[in-house]
Amino acid sequence: MNALAQRLEQAWTNRAPVAPLSESDGLTRENAYEVQYAWNAARVAAGELVLGRKIGLTSAAIRAQAGVDEPDYGSLWGSRQYVASGGRAEAPAATFVAPRVEGELAFLLGADLGEGATAQQVLAATEAIAVSVEIIDSRIADWRLTIADTIADNASYGGFVLGPWSRTLRHADLGTLGMVLYRNGQVAATGAGVESFGHPARAVAWLARKLASFGEYLPAGSIVLSGALGRAPDVTRGDEITLRITDNPPLTLRFT
Repeated sequence: MNALAQRLEQAWTNRAPVAPLSESDGLTRENAYEVQYAWNAARVAAGELVLGRKIGLTSAAIRAQAGVDEPDYGSLWGSRQYVASGGRAEAPAATFVAPRVEGELAFLLGADLGEGATAQQVLAATEAIAVSVEIIDSRIADWRLTIADTIADNASYGGFVLGPWSRTLRHADLGTLGMVLYRNGQVAATGAGVESFGHPARAVAWLARKLASFGEYLPAGSIVLSGALGRAPDVTRGDEITLRITDNPPLTLRFT
């Protein structure tokens, strides 16, 4: 597993995608998290900061397309957090292999979450919520993925930017919030909170229970990206992405 983790690290660093590990090495869903954890451990040993977790495959339609029956998850590496000022942030396009963007809600936990977590417990444990643009990226060539490939590849993590944290957003009906993602002023994706596992808090609860099955938990202070609220359009250098979610200020990310 360490050799596969090293291959992904080289692809991450050099922006040189690799063939699907499910094809080249027979990687299966059962051992894909071992590769992800080995890669994460190596990055942490080299000084990487883990800020929390991200959830992928929260859309029922995307899970059906991929032939899987549950989401997946990865780690949020702080070296790829892009900080917004005045609702705007920039990310260097040359950092990524084949980036796409997703509009999401991010949870900031004020208490630990673990085994048996429910959506209600997630909301009770949440200190604040923010809108977020997640950059997804694939070290697997041409996005030719199986569930094993994307799990090993840290759930296709590329980076993220957050809007301001809101305590009042905890009391909103998150499932009914509308989302519009603009690319260069044109609508590129639409969606709603319900797209994320039926409700974003349900997705976070799933993650807490899934981590518990590995003997882990979500600690207080974690940031959790709860999954896409719509499709993920491609982006390239020069593109400007603006995310609008009901009753929240817009968040803009420009790829420089």
